[in-house]
Order: sequence, then structure tokens, then C-alpha cells
Amino acid sequence: MEFNPGPPLLQSAPRRSFLKFTGLGLAGVALASAGCHIQKETPSGRLDIGEHDLAVLNYAYALEQLEGAFYEKVVAGFYGGASALEKDLLTDIRNDEIAHREWFSDVLVLKKVPRLQFDFSSINFTDRKSVLTTARTFEDLGVSAYNGAGQLLALSPFLNHAGKIVSVEARHAATIRNLLNFGSFADSDVIDANGLDGARTPAQVMALADKYFVTKISVADLPTH
Repeated sequence: MEFNPGPPLLQSAPRRSFLKFTGLGLAGVALASAGCHIQKETPSGRLDIGEHDLAVLNYAYALEQLEGAFYEKVVAGFYGGASALEKDLLTDIRNDEIAHREWFSDVLVLKKVPRLQFDFSSINFTDRKSVLTTARTFEDLGVSAYNGAGQLLALSPFLNHAGKIVSVEARHAATIRNLLNFGSFADSDVIDANGLDGARTPAQVMALADKYFVTKISVADLPTH
């Protein structure tokens, strides 16, 4: 379940060379030169994540940091009774989330939010149900976040890559659901009558995810269409 950033020809290339080759490096440079302020607090005390595509990518970067930090903690000390299969799957998912996180870190160059701090005190990492239920929440939330924010991106290379990432997130969600309840990989609570995943706006996503963020971020300046 390792994250694949591109066609086989490019897989052996260093990540920064890959970004340059695909044009994402140039887009990242454009973001770096944009006149946007990062690490500036809003009047509410939240971290300003920029404007336009910069804001959308920083929003996704913040969510990938959340998922990465969660799975790092899960894998660092598996819950009691975790099977070999569960350990392998959760380790693979951790590796994917770290790859996603580091991709955003590279693309955002100098205009990125810092590494954020998270509060996982509501999660019992020694309990299988607590861990997998939280993992399901994060994966479902991630899928709906990409579906809701993809339309807000103006630069097509970013939109193309976000589409690849959300397909991996959906695989994660199905895997976790199957571990919790075999055969429940695409329940009606996340798939509509047309067989489509749901979408959430950044405000809706952060309303659900905010309790896990010690470092609070503001999505108020994200584009709305």
C-alpha cells in the first residue's frame, strides 16, 4: 500500500527532481514567491495559512500532519492483540501518510505552516476499537476534505496530485473499515445513492478535527469556489 508518486520511469528519481520534472517544482516556486504570510496569527489567535492555492495546500498539509502523527504513535506501540496483518496494514498506512506529508512539505517550499502539535489524549492507543475507530474517522474525514477542497485549487498540477492522494486515502478508509467490520468498506454513511464519496468544506472538516489540534489553524481565508 506504498504511496506511488508517479509512473515507473520516475520512481527511482529523487523527490525534488520528480517535482521539477512534472512542473510541480515550478508551481512550488511560484507559491514560495507569493506575497502571503505564514506563521502569522489571526485576531482569533489561530495560525494564518495563506490565501488561494497556498491556503488549500497548507490546509491539506495540516491534515496530513495530523494523520501522520496519529499513525506514527499507533505503530510506535501497537494495541494489545494486534495481529501480524493489522500491524503490516497500519505500518503501510503510516508510510503512505508520511509520504503525503513530506510531499506537501517539499512543494510548499518556504510558505508552509510549521510542524504542528496535536492532542491525542481522547484516544486509548492500547485499545483496538479506540485506535481503529479513530483511524476510520481520520480517513473518512481526509477523503471528504480532499473531495471538498479539490475544486478550490486553481493550478492543475496540484489538482492532479491531490486526486492521486485522495484515491490512496479512500483505500486506507476501506482497509480500516474492513478491519473493524469485515465487508463494510463502503457503507452508506460515506457513499451516497450514486456510489460517490461525500465532500466537506474546510470549515466542516475543521469543526470535526479541531479538537486534535494543539496548534490551531484558520481556514477563514480559503477560497470558496
